[in-house]
Amino acid sequence: MAQELPKYRYQVDSKPNAFMEEERDRIIEIFQGDNRKGMTYRHYAPFVTFLFLVGCRPSKAIGLQWKHISDDCGFVNFESSLVQIGNRRVRSKGSKNNRTRQIAVSSRVQSLLQSIKPEDPDPESLVFPSRDGNSISYRNFARRAWSKIVDPIKPDTTPYSCRDTFIPLN
Repeated sequence: MAQELPKYRYQVDSKPNAFMEEERDRIIEIFQGDNRKGMTYRHYAPFVTFLFLVGCRPSKAIGLQWKHISDDCGFVNFESSLVQIGNRRVRSKGSKNNRTRQIAVSSRVQSLLQSIKPEDPDPESLVFPSRDGNSISYRNFARRAWSKIVDPIKPDTTPYSCRDTFIPLN
């Protein structure tokens, strides 16, 4: 029965599914200005912007802590990720290929990080927490926020598609 369910494009076509620059900018703008009654997704605008502008895996951004960001927000160390296994979130050290990376970020990303950085951040605090202060649930974010805001602009994408967009636009 599961095999009869329709598949997303990314499940049957492994080619990159990048957004055009205008689509990317529109998506960021909608997240930033989301002001519907009830559940708004404005809180996730910095997270979405970061995904588009850095091109990291969503699990890396979800697990990013302030100790991984330089004091001036000009460098990011990707040392671990947060993944959900069942109902638990598990921190995975290293990366998919067992390497940690330090990257210099653009001035736009640096400004973004500076704008959300607390006055005296706890090094263990998440850079992009969920609305309730916990880690973002990738599944819930993709099913709810992403599908409501992004699917009308470009269907059959996921937050992981931001990686495909980063390379041609930067």
